[in-house]
Amino acid sequence: MPTIAPDALLTQLRWRYAVKKFDPTRTVPEATWNALQQATILAPSSYGLQPWRMVVVTDPGVKTRLSAASWDQTQPRDCSHMVVFAARTGINKSDVDAYLARIARARNVAMTDPDLATFGGQMMGTIQSLSREAADAWCARQCYIALGFLLSACAAFGVDACPMEGIVHDKYDGILDLPTRGYKATVAAAVGYRATDDWLAPLAKVRTDPAEIVIRV
Repeated sequence: MPTIAPDALLTQLRWRYAVKKFDPTRTVPEATWNALQQATILAPSSYGLQPWRMVVVTDPGVKTRLSAASWDQTQPRDCSHMVVFAARTGINKSDVDAYLARIARARNVAMTDPDLATFGGQMMGTIQSLSREAADAWCARQCYIALGFLLSACAAFGVDACPMEGIVHDKYDGILDLPTRGYKATVAAAVGYRATDDWLAPLAKVRTDPAEIVIRV
């Protein structure tokens, strides 16, 4: 399969930064957005369960409300697509069964397949070994893997993004009606295109030297 040249990938990753000011007049093209969305869905997760949802907000009114619930930061309001990663709360057997059904369909195996049953038992064993608080935290951590995939895909496609933990989670939950769906806002990402006068854009990227940050064993 064709691959991305190492230098090309690193160039794009060095180009990206956490945008502070988006251009509200620019919108990510539909084909590009669809590719970004699919790249995010392809992110790995524990067991492949994907105990999260990505809420994609393009409605201007809702984006404005999310800005207010983000300590008045402008990125949610001015970006093209505001993505909220919501973690499953109270994960249970129904989630495992739904995943097993997806496996059966994708791999053309029967739900009665013994290997499938064994896998389901392993997943339930993990879930039942955790407290409700620990299980919710486990699901929340999966959101960050998906976030990383979205940010990397954005960089590869020349689309700007800003990961955001500076959000009021309970307010996001209320605005997006997440608790009734069994999910809770965990982290967000504003996606779009940087404004020409974003003060952070021209500044040099600061990262720890590999000799210091990489520990080889």
